[in-house]
Amino acid sequence: MKASAIEGGEISKRLAPRKRLKRGLSIVDFILRIVAAICTLGSALGMGTTKETLPFATRFVKFRAVFDDLPTFVFFVTSNSIVCGYLLLSLALSFFHIVRSNAVRSRVLQVFLDTIMFGLLTTGASSAAAIVYVAHYGNPNANWFPFCRQYNNFCERISGSLIGSFIAAVLFIILILMSAVSISKR
Repeated sequence: MKASAIEGGEISKRLAPRKRLKRGLSIVDFILRIVAAICTLGSALGMGTTKETLPFATRFVKFRAVFDDLPTFVFFVTSNSIVCGYLLLSLALSFFHIVRSNAVRSRVLQVFLDTIMFGLLTTGASSAAAIVYVAHYGNPNANWFPFCRQYNNFCERISGSLIGSFIAAVLFIILILMSAVSISKR
């Protein structure tokens, strides 16, 4: 009887560090989700409120750039908004993982949904990055001239929005890897 009690105590001592590791990863997961939500919200708001009118516009002709002139930027704002909403809703599941660190099925679901949102965020950011590149440097082969020389503020804001979105994409990679580690450490 004493030998089995000793073995049971040794097993619980070995499980304690794993449980602390899972709880620590869950807390970091919760914090990273908040940071990623802030990044995607900032990117969506930054791009969604971007517009600039050139000062040499006449009363009849105005030269202006607005984000919704380009469908790629509309997709960027939409994808960042969807991912931000998902991140805010997933905070509840992330908090559940702090309380119940042994939950495996919900972590698998969260990894699956995180991967889908990562794909959506990456496609939105990558497509917008291609347009921003053309805006900055143009394409002489296609006779597309860079227009960032005229619309400086517009280009600075859309470039800043891209930075926030790519930071959120990197955070998603970290979140997915941390969830995979939490699932594998049973």
